Amino acid sequence: MERATATSDLAALVDELAVRARSLVACGERRILGITGPPGVGKSTLCAMLAARLGSDAVLVGMDAFHLANEELERLHRRDRKGAPDTFDVDGYVALLRRLRSQSADLVYAPRFERAIEESIGSAVPIARTTPLVVTEGNYLLLDRGGWEEVRGVLDEVWFLDAAADVRAARLVRRHEHHGRSHDDALRWTEEVDMRNAAVITATRHRADLAVTVPDAQGSVPGVALDVPPG
Repeated sequence: MERATATSDLAALVDELAVRARSLVACGERRILGITGPPGVGKSTLCAMLAARLGSDAVLVGMDAFHLANEELERLHRRDRKGAPDTFDVDGYVALLRRLRSQSADLVYAPRFERAIEESIGSAVPIARTTPLVVTEGNYLLLDRGGWEEVRGVLDEVWFLDAAADVRAARLVRRHEHHGRSHDDALRWTEEVDMRNAAVITATRHRADLAVTVPDAQGSVPGVALDVPPG
């Protein structure tokens, strides 16, 4: 088991991960790094910090941008569990990753998910052929069914982020309230949708190349370690 220096500071952890990310592209070829983990673990925060550290050497592409539109989820009667594996355009996501892998175009545009409106905005993220590292983050990068099994083969390395279930749940409730849900509705959605999805995602942890326990932004989680998961 590989283990890095234990730290409870998020910024220090990101610095450590940035070193590893840069090593992926040391060969001079494009690499695609996947970052996954259950809802509320802090994927978006960590990825934004990592992208800032890497600067022009990396671009961030979110799996969430391939949410099916709310209108389509209504038609499919899946709106009440948005975020489940079958509420995404997984084929479109895989197609984009393969296009980015091929580097056949000077510029590729990716969509971006806008949480404030709970919808995706097309062609919002420009990715130049010269950008060496693509970082893609999302819940189901290691899932082995429903079309998601095609994702892992396109990624060079996958990191699994984790945090205690109660910490994740509290973050999710606050997030839902921030975006307009009542406290009771935020609790219900967290328990009935997010945490059920989290159980599916956590079961894929063993397929990751690296497992990372994530402290919060204030570094309140002691003894944080970086490790390669068993198996």
